[in-house]
Amino acid sequence: MSGNPLDEALRKLVGDRTAKVLDEHLGLRTVGDLLHHYPRRYAERGELTRLADLPVDEYVTVVAQIAKADKRTYGRGSGVRLEVVVTDGSGSLTLVFFSKAAHAHAHRLIPGRRGMFSGKVSVFNRTRQLAHPDYQLLDADEGEEAVDAFANRLIPLYPAVKQITSWQIAQAVETALDSLGGLAWAGVGEPLPDALRASRDLAPLPEALEKIHRPGTKADIETARKRLKWDEAFVLQVALARRRADESALPAVPRRPAGDGLLAAFDAKLPFTLTDGQRAVTAEIFADLATDHPMHRLLQGEVGSGKTLVALRAMLGVVDTGGQAAMLAPTEVLAQQHHRSVTEMMGELAQGGMLGGSDLGTKVVLLTGSMGTAARRRALLDLVTGEAGIVIGTHALIEDKVKFHDLGLVVVDEQHRFGVEQRDALRAKADQPPHLLVMTATPIPRTVAMTVFGDLETSVLDQLPAGRSPIATHVVPAAEKPHFLARAWERVREEVEGGHQAYVVCPRIGDDEDVKDTKDAKDPRDAEGTKNAKSAGKKQPADDGERRPPLAVLETAEQLAAGPLAGLRVEVLHGRMAPDAKDDVMRRFTEGEVDVLVATTVIEVGVNVPNATAMVIMDADRFGVSQLHQLRGRVGRGSAPGLCLLVSEVPEAGPARARLDAVAATLDGFELSRIDLEQRREGDVLGQAQSGSRSSLRVLTVMNDEDVITAARDEATAVVAADPELAAHPDLRSALDSLLDADREEFLDKG
Repeated sequence: MSGNPLDEALRKLVGDRTAKVLDEHLGLRTVGDLLHHYPRRYAERGELTRLADLPVDEYVTVVAQIAKADKRTYGRGSGVRLEVVVTDGSGSLTLVFFSKAAHAHAHRLIPGRRGMFSGKVSVFNRTRQLAHPDYQLLDADEGEEAVDAFANRLIPLYPAVKQITSWQIAQAVETALDSLGGLAWAGVGEPLPDALRASRDLAPLPEALEKIHRPGTKADIETARKRLKWDEAFVLQVALARRRADESALPAVPRRPAGDGLLAAFDAKLPFTLTDGQRAVTAEIFADLATDHPMHRLLQGEVGSGKTLVALRAMLGVVDTGGQAAMLAPTEVLAQQHHRSVTEMMGELAQGGMLGGSDLGTKVVLLTGSMGTAARRRALLDLVTGEAGIVIGTHALIEDKVKFHDLGLVVVDEQHRFGVEQRDALRAKADQPPHLLVMTATPIPRTVAMTVFGDLETSVLDQLPAGRSPIATHVVPAAEKPHFLARAWERVREEVEGGHQAYVVCPRIGDDEDVKDTKDAKDPRDAEGTKNAKSAGKKQPADDGERRPPLAVLETAEQLAAGPLAGLRVEVLHGRMAPDAKDDVMRRFTEGEVDVLVATTVIEVGVNVPNATAMVIMDADRFGVSQLHQLRGRVGRGSAPGLCLLVSEVPEAGPARARLDAVAATLDGFELSRIDLEQRREGDVLGQAQSGSRSSLRVLTVMNDEDVITAARDEATAVVAADPELAAHPDLRSALDSLLDADREEFLDKG
């Protein structure tokens, strides 16, 4: 045990029973854990109020005299209730205490005593009352000063669970703070360097902890929060800065493509010019690839901004140097779609060593968990011999049997679907660390990128290629205006009659809800039907009221084919279909043999069918803002305008409808990601390791504290550059070890 009093076990202060509850249900084991369990808000006892003027459902403080007190039994004598009537001359009020509290307070609350009583006013049997109020009895000589001090005190309310209440946590905090009084605080470590605290005018840690739990004024709370935000931001950014430093110290093979190789031949056959954004991002990527340490770059961008083309050019550049490139996709549908689009873009350049292939070409192979034995064997052989310069696959790429001749670049698509250990498992297949390019089609606010993907440099594509068509988005209020839904199906039919195609998206599949996962269900999106079906029975948000189960692909497709879309070629696509069947449906849809594809979110990313111009999203309120934006991005990918209809039965007033209206109002994915983040808990953004453990961000918010996060990143980078091992900062090192200890080893796992 260190000499830091914050490292002391809680049981020494609060006893074994309370310590066990705090540990098992809140993850609080030490004094430091408890003191970093901050109040979620503060109750104000309120201005002094005459009893005649008491407002119901508000916190009040009254000064009154006890007129009578009665202790009664109820429940056949098993329960005890203490009723105390107080008066101030203008009216009366009843104070109620139950069970142990009734016995504890009965000897103090006796007629004739005067006191201050504080609580929330309720009504029972037409009588106003305070249940279990705070109070302080007054001596005869105590006047207005004591009354004002009591009434104006800020009462901390803590995040609690049913096994332990907020006031019990408050008692434990009081005990902990009392034990640290005086010289004991001197042993508390300071994770922030002295120079940083001085330059940023930050309170010492003991002062911040005292003021967050025992504020005298609202200014005290702000002083404490300012300091504690810096603790959270700085320690996390130091962890990320050290990871960046460690990664950049590793050796890597520089990859500088020849000017007359595969990449040049590919560029020469492109039927369009790159956007300014694509050229700028490409320059950043190729500059990284040319260095002798591994690239670690996040490529994020708008739906349809051309990330796949940028990644393909990076892969071709690596193949030019004699290396190989691997693209890891989260689902078989997406892996097959990437493979199809890459081979189509490359043409004869994707047929290296094959009849009709280009002399400059290479093989592009697909590797998924459901491939037949013969095809899998051929793909593995092409990889180990180096004949295949590019491989596109799912988690199957990570398996031990997969060997590479010279893996130079790993491209991870949709990074939020993978953990660090998964991408590292693929990188470990190279003799030297390969370069890494992470792609995401989900726009990420800058502060989230710095906080969640802080070990990666960031490139942003926010410019759409020329020729992309606008997408009109409308909310269809099916419950309020059923004829709007009928018109939606008419619009789908009109698009098909005009030579185009359409998607209909549903939240779940609709067959047996308990069906077991397919053999490729280790791909998260291939189990989406089971996941969505299980969640369908959960209680929905309050603004949605009583709800039917979510609409399902199979039933919806059947109803559409027999009803409003009769005569059109309607097919289904979902994650539990056999891989060959999924690929066949997508191929026929791509080739125009299917008019309407009724699907789950398996089409959310990567699917590129330029002739698809309309999308109807059923029960759209059951999807998140960013997910709706991703789905919408499947239309408007050609020269014809896109149409997205968000069908919902939720009432016009309420947050669910507000989300849909926000999506309909803008095509700016970064603006929508900001709205999405504001509507979700911080932990949802930062991942499970952040939301459910002691390492979660409690006072720092990634949307509102951009200035702190940005400054903390700069300060952390400077500290790590000057002292990589943090030898001069032992307290910071201790805080870092606590952040990344065995119980929190997945803190930086962005899966």
